[in-house]
Amino acid sequence: MAAKIAARMNRMAPSGIRKVNEKALAMERAGEKVLHFEIGRPDFDTPGYIKQAAEQALAEGKVHYTSNFGLMELRQAIADKLKRENNVDYKAAEVLVTVGLSEAVFAVLAAILEEGDEILVPDPGWLNYVNVPNLLGAVPVPYLLREESGYQIDLDEIRAKITGRTRAIVIITPSNPTGGVLAEDVLKELAEIAIANDLMVISDEVYERLVYGGAKHISIASLPGMKERTFTMNGMSKAYAMDGWRLGYVAAPEEYILAMNKFHQHNTTCAPSFVQAAAIAALTQEGDEVKEMVKEYQRRRDYAVKAINEIPGLHCECPKGAFYIFINCKSLNMKSADLSAYLLEEAKIALVPGDVFGPGGEGYLRMSFANSYDNIVEGCAQLKKAVALLQQKP
Repeated sequence: MAAKIAARMNRMAPSGIRKVNEKALAMERAGEKVLHFEIGRPDFDTPGYIKQAAEQALAEGKVHYTSNFGLMELRQAIADKLKRENNVDYKAAEVLVTVGLSEAVFAVLAAILEEGDEILVPDPGWLNYVNVPNLLGAVPVPYLLREESGYQIDLDEIRAKITGRTRAIVIITPSNPTGGVLAEDVLKELAEIAIANDLMVISDEVYERLVYGGAKHISIASLPGMKERTFTMNGMSKAYAMDGWRLGYVAAPEEYILAMNKFHQHNTTCAPSFVQAAAIAALTQEGDEVKEMVKEYQRRRDYAVKAINEIPGLHCECPKGAFYIFINCKSLNMKSADLSAYLLEEAKIALVPGDVFGPGGEGYLRMSFANSYDNIVEGCAQLKKAVALLQQKP
């Protein structure tokens, strides 16, 4: 019997990141050594006190459904964190706990987008913000993030792209894939634009703790008039090395939380109970674990940026946040997908082609420095050698 796939699935692209990863894993199964710089996940273990909280919850029999909204203690811990660290005064009732940030994206967009609505999305950017609107019958409208501006938003472009159908603007700061951090003056002017045009803002802040060299993360919901029109999106994956635990959250006005919970109820019911217990511990018992991870990320970043900028034919901006370097490879005159495939086959290094993150990413490669320092040193050496060989070809 021929498979009968719903036509809407053609509006979603498969993950280009996972395509590279699957090829790299196949090479490893065949006995080849591959250096992984493609997956955006911390290479650190989850801190021990968080694991212990999950183990204790399991031992105490906390293995059943919780409220669909999440444990009240966790929702309050998230609200306290947002007030303490982000200067936004949310109540526990304004927080929804989700199974990872990915589910939160679906819930938010399903709650606010009608068919035909437009939503402004960063290009390059995380493609969930393109795929989900497409699936819902809405229209993602890209706005470019340019290397020459430090990947700041061109506010004139935003103004020009707003129409009567525009419902919301997505921002990702710090950025996946560029590592850019939006400046305070840019956020303030973007807030003014959102208020003047009665737009919602979806603010993806999952990399907020991973900032370097004096860079400062600012939550746009903390600006005057913005809390009531902002969805503050975050999760435990990046800061606490809990990507496999799948715990995310969204903070927003309560009427939106109630609407999003309808989607969440029928999609996943609730986040796992013992994972929620672990998240409470992460938010209330943190010591220096995150600071130590950030310190090591910065050491790796500094080495990799210097090494890449010394390779003829490549250059990159020094990322201010997240754990990605967006490598400009335009002078090599190859499609980024072809260059990524060449480097995987010839140099055994897995890098993501920039066009995976939108047309604006063509001519770039994304490198995750969430890998060991030694592997980064080896990978940069392999990259230098492979690019040199490529340039020698007629």
